[in-house]
Amino acid sequence: MAKVQPLASAATPSPNSCSSSSYEQQSRQTYTVWMKSLVFNGNGCTVYTPDGGVAFRVDNYGCRGSHEVFFMDRAGNTLIRIRRKGFGMFRRWEILRCAHGAGEEEATPWFSVRRAEKGGAAVTMHGGAGTCYRIDGCCARKLDYRVISGRADGAVVAEVARKQTPAGVVLGEDVLTLTVGPEVDHLLVLGLVVVRGLMNRSL
Repeated sequence: MAKVQPLASAATPSPNSCSSSSYEQQSRQTYTVWMKSLVFNGNGCTVYTPDGGVAFRVDNYGCRGSHEVFFMDRAGNTLIRIRRKGFGMFRRWEILRCAHGAGEEEATPWFSVRRAEKGGAAVTMHGGAGTCYRIDGCCARKLDYRVISGRADGAVVAEVARKQTPAGVVLGEDVLTLTVGPEVDHLLVLGLVVVRGLMNRSL
């Protein structure tokens, strides 16, 4: 089972200290995603805030493509739980949202992700009538990809690309910039980044 190594508490407030609605109301923000675990010989990813602080961390402890992953904040609070279900063309990833302070068994079904045509993925909210988002670019060889609204306008709500320094130097393939637009739940987008990594067995 994939686990997350919680970090020591710090004076900086945990992202989970905000209400769930605060994620949805955040303005456009940029995160740095390092597709590496901070645990020696581990697999996972680390998400940094614009000021360089660690916000979230996933560690699979040497096991790629785990059946279950816990995504937590820096204080060790579980935010979302990701489970892989089915086999082959019927494989999907189910995402459950965990209430602050609640046990893992109290997680609430939130949305699911499945592979779609043309190398993409479809995102369906729990109990929804259809696809609400899609990931454009799930091929393992493709480093840049986008999260697109399922509405008729097809608006881009988040983008992932290789990170560049202010001087224009492109960093390694495992260092990415995630830009999340306004009017979208940042935690949902962060969950999709983790799911895509699991799809391609990169964490």
